[in-house]
Amino acid sequence: MCLDIDDTLIDCTAAIRLSLRALTGQNDLWPLWDLITEEHVALVVAGEIDYASMHHKRTECFLAEIGILADEDQVMGFERRRREILTRSWQLFEDVVPCLEWLRAAGVLVAAVTNASGAHQRKKIADLGLARFFDHVAIAGELGVAKPDPAMFHSVCLGLGCDPAQAVHVGDKLDTDAIGARDAGLGAVWLDRDGIAERAPAGVHTIAGLDELPELLVSEFAKLGVPAQRATETPAFTVRNGVL
Repeated sequence: MCLDIDDTLIDCTAAIRLSLRALTGQNDLWPLWDLITEEHVALVVAGEIDYASMHHKRTECFLAEIGILADEDQVMGFERRRREILTRSWQLFEDVVPCLEWLRAAGVLVAAVTNASGAHQRKKIADLGLARFFDHVAIAGELGVAKPDPAMFHSVCLGLGCDPAQAVHVGDKLDTDAIGARDAGLGAVWLDRDGIAERAPAGVHTIAGLDELPELLVSEFAKLGVPAQRATETPAFTVRNGVL
């Protein structure tokens, strides 16, 4: 089982909204920040800049877009304060721990798969008590490849010791997570927490919360594939020939 981190397990959007509001006094800057972030992450994925440079350039671009021409020290100060607020604001969605506990009780190997920088994301995972649930952690900033590149998903399967057809990936982004996983040969689940109600393409399942994931895995296992299981634990269910 492969799980995205930000806005799948951790309410990243709420924390970033709070930090931007605290630093600018404005409530409507999240869409702009998200757009600028996507543009700069694409540069990282393309190998044009590293994650450390991306964080600085993203903040510089964001400040310029809202009419603040900041020098290097001001950009660094803004980014430092933003991170301090974020560190105090990260929260798990309520359905996360019950789902992760179910997966562990079921003996399913679990991986975290995230398009983020290493130290920052590992600290977040540790601080929120998530590290104990993961058998493998794949971070784009450490691997030099990011979702939806099939190489990212295949590296996770290699880390778990399973074939892509034995893995299922769940994430909040339809293109990056669900369609990317499907195209890489994994089972694909789109976590649509916002109820966008966009019709998912063929080969992609949709859930509104992680509380729906266990039922989906049990009822659709033959279609989704068979998640690799932890050999040292007794699974809560048994799979034979892809059928429960």
